[in-house]
Amino acid sequence: MHRRGFVQWAGAGALGTALTGCGFKLRSSQHFAFQTVAVTPETGGLVATDVIRYFGSAIVPLQPEAGAAPPQVILDVLHDLREKTVVGVNASGQVREFQLKIRVKFRLRTPQGNELIAPVEITQQRDIAFNESAVLAKEAEEVLLYRDMQNDIVQQLLRRLAAVKQID
Repeated sequence: MHRRGFVQWAGAGALGTALTGCGFKLRSSQHFAFQTVAVTPETGGLVATDVIRYFGSAIVPLQPEAGAAPPQVILDVLHDLREKTVVGVNASGQVREFQLKIRVKFRLRTPQGNELIAPVEITQQRDIAFNESAVLAKEAEEVLLYRDMQNDIVQQLLRRLAAVKQID
């Protein structure tokens, strides 16, 4: 029994050493080259709302009050579109499959107008089978798929913002 425990501990240690040696590390919090950001549109789009929620107190209004510092960067969410397309029908013409898609276009710039990230579009899509006998379940699944795609887009957007090293 004592030997078995030793072998398990030695194996875990060897695995940890191998992972460290290959450069593996857990994802840590992202570091940004800026401390304050303004997000436009300030209301409306769900992706913009999630980004605002992520940055929390680092969000500054685009037109700050007198005496307040302006934002270091401005994140323009140019569009946030959701699409639902029929991609499959059965022999009687009933819908069998939909394609759900979210397209978000954004750019990052300084208040002086210098583009840090040129306008870029992030797209996520999922296919969903449709069954008329389970309409409510499929609607709930559609909501979950849209939410999952939205979370993926927000994470991709944040990684792109973290890739900006200088704002000057």
